Amino acid sequence: MRASRNLLPITAAAAASAVVGLVLGRKTSGVNVRRYLNGNHTWLSRQERQLVTALIQAGQGHLFRSWPPPGVRDAEKRRLLAAAAAALGQAASAVEAERLAVLSPPVAAPRPKLLEAHGDTREDTYYWLRDDSRSAPAVLSHLAAENEYTRAVLADTEALQGALYEEMRGRIQEDDTQVPARIHGYFYYTRQAAGQQYGIHCRRRVPAGMREAGPGEADELDESEPEEILLDENARKSSLAADYYSVGNCDTSPDQRLYAWSEDTVGGEKYTIHVKDLSTGASVSRPIPGTSGDFEWAADNATLFYVVKDHLDRPYKVLRHRLGCPSPDVVVFEESDEAFYVGLSKGRSERLIYIHSGSAVTSETRYLPADQPEGEWRVVLPRVQDTEYSVSDRGPWLYLTLRDSQRPNSELLVAPIEHPEQAEVLIPHRRDVKLCGAAVGRDFMVVSERSGGLERARVYRLPGGVEERPVGQLGAGEEITFDEPAYSLSAYLTGDFDSPLLRMSYTSLTTPSTVIDLHMGTGKRCVKKVAPVLGGFDRSRYVTERRWATAADGVKVPISLVYRKGLAKLDGSDPLLLDGYGSYEIPNDPYFSSSRLSLLDRGFIFAIAHVRGGGEMGRYWYEDGKLLRKANTFTDFIAAAGHLVGEARLVTPQRLVIQGRSAGGLLMGAVVNMRPDLFHAAIIGVGFVDSLTTMMDDTIPLTIIEREEWGDPCSDPAVYTYMKSYSPVDNVRPQKYPHVLATAGLHDPRVGYWEAAKLIARLREAATNNKEDKTGGSSSSKDNSSKDNSSPVCPHLLLLKTDMGAGHFSVTGRFERLKEVSLEYAFLLKALGMT
Repeated sequence: MRASRNLLPITAAAAASAVVGLVLGRKTSGVNVRRYLNGNHTWLSRQERQLVTALIQAGQGHLFRSWPPPGVRDAEKRRLLAAAAAALGQAASAVEAERLAVLSPPVAAPRPKLLEAHGDTREDTYYWLRDDSRSAPAVLSHLAAENEYTRAVLADTEALQGALYEEMRGRIQEDDTQVPARIHGYFYYTRQAAGQQYGIHCRRRVPAGMREAGPGEADELDESEPEEILLDENARKSSLAADYYSVGNCDTSPDQRLYAWSEDTVGGEKYTIHVKDLSTGASVSRPIPGTSGDFEWAADNATLFYVVKDHLDRPYKVLRHRLGCPSPDVVVFEESDEAFYVGLSKGRSERLIYIHSGSAVTSETRYLPADQPEGEWRVVLPRVQDTEYSVSDRGPWLYLTLRDSQRPNSELLVAPIEHPEQAEVLIPHRRDVKLCGAAVGRDFMVVSERSGGLERARVYRLPGGVEERPVGQLGAGEEITFDEPAYSLSAYLTGDFDSPLLRMSYTSLTTPSTVIDLHMGTGKRCVKKVAPVLGGFDRSRYVTERRWATAADGVKVPISLVYRKGLAKLDGSDPLLLDGYGSYEIPNDPYFSSSRLSLLDRGFIFAIAHVRGGGEMGRYWYEDGKLLRKANTFTDFIAAAGHLVGEARLVTPQRLVIQGRSAGGLLMGAVVNMRPDLFHAAIIGVGFVDSLTTMMDDTIPLTIIEREEWGDPCSDPAVYTYMKSYSPVDNVRPQKYPHVLATAGLHDPRVGYWEAAKLIARLREAATNNKEDKTGGSSSSKDNSSKDNSSPVCPHLLLLKTDMGAGHFSVTGRFERLKEVSLEYAFLLKALGMT
């Protein structure tokens, strides 16, 4: 049916004339209205076409982005023109509401599939969106339509996104060099060049005088020594004409003459290993595809051990490769248990190479003398269910960090390498302190611990001579302390095995990444680098705090937060972004982000809820947020949000926005189902949101190993029922939801892209926001703050953005990633009416 030829209402027509008069006083030639209108110029009146021209000239061309063809939503188009005319060219909320009403979100065709288990039947309407080949035309077309819809909805923020990007990039010192590591007579480092997206791996020789003096905390590069470029990732990516590029591992041979690296050019985390001669640049080995990226050199400079993946992307087999040898590579270890993943490492002494095989809660390690590449691999300690250990070597001794059901926070032991079972305790188990690991050198050992939600480091001097071992339990050692209430710390030995240097990477919500070297013999410290933040950053303008919320069961949940003094009012009217993760015993520690300043400098408060399931408070904290206690992760987050809204009075639900990635995306999906009234908007990044269906399917990567994290819903009806109670896709129901932006990576091997696609389809189907509010506004948007009603209402947003050329970790270029962040921040600002 042809669209009505009725003109704009008389009041809007008068306004339109005003707009035309105001804007078209400038020359308007060159505006191709037809290009913007997708055929709709054929039914618009002359006056309406003039208005379109005027709006385009006024910089409002986004109003017509992705208009459907004539005959589709024509009434909504005309209402948009009327609102735009009435607003006299201003970006009023009414105009934006009408613009969004014109746009049609993609509709995933319902193709119900019945999933039956334990006498229960679930209907998965959008199961067909899963395509393991990533090539089905219907699926790719739907994802492309979703991306275009997201672009169209956010078209009014394009200038904002550009401004955010320029802000963020403007804080980066583009020509920058990382702190070098002194290894085998060279300083190895990575630098970034101005305008380049990727790192350049380099080295310079340690000058003769410095070699004689030995390593020191104040060592600096001598730029008179020639720089040798080992790998320029920018040039390499360009030579491959790859859209995606990521280096997994890189290392020189023991004699420093050869260079090996692994690279992924798709985003699926399958790496190809290359080896070249550094003196000529010539390849000395055939490429080795299909690896996990993990490899280690043997001491003969001619043998590489590497790990390959199976059809489900599980690293499962170690092979030995002889450079230049035409014979097939030799399998030296194959893990038959599908719940175990395999990795490689070399001890700091470089005497032993280790094969690590582990599930989520159990591990086993084998070792081989590096100078015997064809020798026999020996098991350190045979695997025992729910027992994990890590290994360091020093002379004839092994230092073991071991965790089991009796010692959940781990203890440190020492054992003769020939008889690891004869281990003796050096640092006993403590309930209130988590022993995270130990790094062992010739003369010193550094132990990483966690207590009170913070990481600490302790230094121990070891007995003289590597043949000796500590006798009896160690004392307290020397604790490395910091003053801020919340921070992130990584402490490790740097350099060769005999180096006396401890390197610490320290950061907080207000402190840029800082590298400090400590000479463990003299106690002298040297700040090697503070990550530069351009644009006049002054950390004294920002405040970081640690607060504690009370969970429903009385447990105290830590919250780290930061805000800018003088901008954040702290009276409940500020916008607040709350971040969460809470899985795999991974600590979500507070860290500095120069990009985040773009929110803080707009008056945001940023906070992290350190919920159970993470590793911030030790093993007990983790175990209280997994398996059949997983709901504690969600209720902890809700308690943290409730504390910030209620007791702390820092924010209202209308100003509270949240974000989480991967397992943190599961957290976001769960809490917006449980308490949609508490949150205004959510970013669900590569979220594990279809968790029950995924954990029921052995053909999906990670499913089997993940069952020790979530449980096995296939074999255990109780686990099935429990997971069904929180799996986000399974719990979408008719109610008003916050604004949601879900992101995915087409080639993501960890979380299938279809999980986010199914969630958004389900939310669009169930959300009552637009059904109950003809303007499209959500209930949480009607009053942006009881103390600040100046922000315009934003119509309800449910958006999906799939990166068609990347995986779980999004784009790899440092500037391209800023564009992703800019889009996410623009989404939040739009949802809050702060564009």
